[in-house]
Amino acid sequence: MKLAMSLCALAIAAFAATPALAANAACEKQADEKKLAGAARTSFVTKCEKDAGGAGAAACEKMADDKKLAGAARNSFVTKCEKDGGKSASAAAACDKQADDKKLAGAARTSFTKKCVADAGG
Repeated sequence: MKLAMSLCALAIAAFAATPALAANAACEKQADEKKLAGAARTSFVTKCEKDAGGAGAAACEKMADDKKLAGAARNSFVTKCEKDGGKSASAAAACDKQADDKKLAGAARTSFTKKCVADAGG
């Protein structure tokens, strides 16, 4: 019984990791085609895998740009956003739209948006 449960858990883990492995294999293949080695290869593969993260990553980067975030604040925002699959980015976009519709500005806008995102689960 324990063996069956272990095998089932292993199969589920392997199935869940398949897209990441596919992205990794594709990035490795691209690095081979470009004949990259050493630090250049590592950098290329890391960026490629990050870019392969999907639209969620792109949405998070766009939200950080829209909010004019820089440095540690930007990194923190993008990391959190990517971890939750971009949910906070889409929630923040919806809340920003609501704030625009209400013509909120300054502290009122910030407070409204923060509460709105928290209520949305982001």
